[in-house]
Amino acid sequence: RDDRRERRSARDKALLERISHFFKASKHRYGSKRIHRDLRADGERVSERRVARIMRENRISARLRKPRKPVTTNSNHKLKPSPNLLQQAFHCITPNTVWLADITYVDTDEGWLYLAAVKDMATREIVGWSMADHLGAQLCCDALRMALHRRVPVPGLIAHSDRGVQYASGDYRKIIRHAKLEQSMSRRGQCLDNAPMESFFSSLKKELVHRHRFRTREQARAAIFEYIEVFYNRQRRHSAIGYQTPAQAFE
Repeated sequence: RDDRRERRSARDKALLERISHFFKASKHRYGSKRIHRDLRADGERVSERRVARIMRENRISARLRKPRKPVTTNSNHKLKPSPNLLQQAFHCITPNTVWLADITYVDTDEGWLYLAAVKDMATREIVGWSMADHLGAQLCCDALRMALHRRVPVPGLIAHSDRGVQYASGDYRKIIRHAKLEQSMSRRGQCLDNAPMESFFSSLKKELVHRHRFRTREQARAAIFEYIEVFYNRQRRHSAIGYQTPAQAFE
């Protein structure tokens, strides 16, 4: 029995080193599920329960700051909303057929930094994004233009968002029409109609924003750029696509 206990202790110690390596590689963003996937991909045979226990016993987890919250969606306008073409049908296997768009906020000592993002439903990749210190329509237009420049989708792609005034604006809809996309909007007050986009923002907040105090907007901008382009799109394992990265899903 003592021998078994010693072997288990030695095994836990060896696993702790591997877990710490992958936790550090994720910049302290991964929980036990994704650490377990990294270990398995690296040839390690271990249960997720054991990984979770070792992380818990060694206090390997993130401490998050409690955020402030501004209002980013103003749907109290007289612009006509587009129909909800998506109807929460989020299962999509072909890239560039459904894009989701939304806006979130990041608190800095200089004030709010706003992020507009466009997400490909099939690959979970953030194909377009823009950051600014304002909530004008230009913020969302720039994110959509980036997505169109990167992906050049065929006509008929569904571009879904909430009913915010930015997405109902003439400037945004002009880009939609020019690219021959189909605009879709969530029902009023139904955040679940854009749930995968909310999921991205939740990951961004938990894995980056709530772990740091940003002194300037530029500091936040640089960190978010790294999170999206280096980590989220190319390294982060996504449960919705079989724990692949978006880059792998697009290949």
